[in-house]
Amino acid sequence: MSDVNDMNDMNGSTQQAPFDSPTSEFCLRMARAWAALSRRLDSALGGHHGISFADYQLLLSLQRAPGGKLRRVDLAEKLGLTASGVTRSLLPLEKIGLVARQSDPRDARVGYAIITPTGSELVTNASVVVHNVSRMLLGAPSREQVESTSTLLAQLAGGQ
Repeated sequence: MSDVNDMNDMNGSTQQAPFDSPTSEFCLRMARAWAALSRRLDSALGGHHGISFADYQLLLSLQRAPGGKLRRVDLAEKLGLTASGVTRSLLPLEKIGLVARQSDPRDARVGYAIITPTGSELVTNASVVVHNVSRMLLGAPSREQVESTSTLLAQLAGGQ
């Protein structure tokens, strides 16, 4: 009888059980790290700027976009949300003047989200908080460590 941690694949060779694999463990650790990071950034950004980390990511995506605007469907894809999820996220930011809506003059079905000057200033200031929290949590990893991990994360995110 084989060890509990070993399984036979279709060719009869033995391999490690999926629940013990380094790749599974990496993904589990990454999920825990993401949860901890999100909580920490939510707290810091909320305390300093009155926005969540999700709000920050949305505003940063708009700020980095050409002309400070993105189609809502593109913003949804970039953030890993549904179109309705983006709409729900944008509404409170619109109410406080950080983003605005713009329709496409050629196609009424297309809607854009635009970062306002106030939103752009806020995300620039909030980036200092994100940088400080990130440095505090990560310490000073080597450039190679950061690049290697970033490559793995991009692969997980589908190349984004």
